[in-house]
Amino acid sequence: MLITIDNVLSKDEVGQFRAWLDRAEWQDGAATSGSQARRVKHNLQLADGVEPAVSLGNHILRAVASHPLFVSAALPRRIYPPKFNRYQDGGTYGTHVDSAVMQLPGGGQALRSDLSATLFLAEPDEYEGGELEIEGEFGVQAVKLAAGSLVLYPSSSLHRVAPVTAGARLASFFWIESLVADDGERSMLFDLDQSIQRLTPALEQHQRELVKLTGIYHNLLRRWATT
Repeated sequence: MLITIDNVLSKDEVGQFRAWLDRAEWQDGAATSGSQARRVKHNLQLADGVEPAVSLGNHILRAVASHPLFVSAALPRRIYPPKFNRYQDGGTYGTHVDSAVMQLPGGGQALRSDLSATLFLAEPDEYEGGELEIEGEFGVQAVKLAAGSLVLYPSSSLHRVAPVTAGARLASFFWIESLVADDGERSMLFDLDQSIQRLTPALEQHQRELVKLTGIYHNLLRRWATT
């Protein structure tokens, strides 16, 4: 399942992020990569665990935790602290797949990457190229969203960032371990939840049917969720 979510951050929030990021010290993104990714990764990143990455990342975590569409689609159990990258001067990230298991910072807990997220922090007309290209069962989908919008997609997908030939592409990225590991089951739950939300106004006079539909959703979630 690939889903885009608009306005995770407001334009004012994006402006505040950009002010911090414009003053930040960027480092070679390849320095934080494994041997395979290092050969195809050509970008800049903020160092983990230092400002402004920590404060901005915590702001993003609060924003997605309160966003109904994100919660419905991801059913998050754990979220890897957001990272930040910058592509410019031909920067690109060749085809790769995200690691299946990641160690969370500051402890021994591991996170299974079920979903990957990219939150765009530059407007599409600020840079040329830079599309996030995600391979799926229906071919390759190229994603380039407005600043403040986010795309969620399976971490198992092959994906890449097209070369940025002008301007600069700024984004945050992170991974989610979902309560429901299977992408197909999670997609069905998302579709059912969204249908219930849309039908609720029409079914106010048929409360029993609405309760039954909601019960089906929660019983499926109960069956498929791991805690």
